[in-house]
Amino acid sequence: MNKITHDNDFYAWTQEQAYLLRTGQFHQIDVANIAEEIEDMGRSEKRELESRLEILIMHLLKWQFQPNLRFRSWQLTIKEQRIRLEKLLKENPSLNSCLSDSLEKIYQLAIISAERETGLSSFPENCPYSLTEIFSSEFLPNDI
Repeated sequence: MNKITHDNDFYAWTQEQAYLLRTGQFHQIDVANIAEEIEDMGRSEKRELESRLEILIMHLLKWQFQPNLRFRSWQLTIKEQRIRLEKLLKENPSLNSCLSDSLEKIYQLAIISAERETGLSSFPENCPYSLTEIFSSEFLPNDI
């Protein structure tokens, strides 16, 4: 019978490692891979934050720069992303410190997405919205 490893059956490995931790069999756990998986989980939360923020900013840009094409779906996407971001940050408050550091990089990605969806290329070089505005349920940008 093959030994269950991180590489040959990830699900079985996770179940085995959880069992070993719960039963205090610490000498048998796969410390290196458990540590790597925990770090990956943290990076995954940060990626989700950045992805949701990119979607939100892209829709704020579309709202502002295509006022004649505003759709209710854009407004609902803005609302949804704000709620999901709020939930994510409530569950992971340490991610708040990543927001201001990541905003300009995320904004550059949001511009690319907005250009792809709108065909426009006249978006501001720097993010025109503050984090307070981005997260405010009352904020929708004015027309250009």
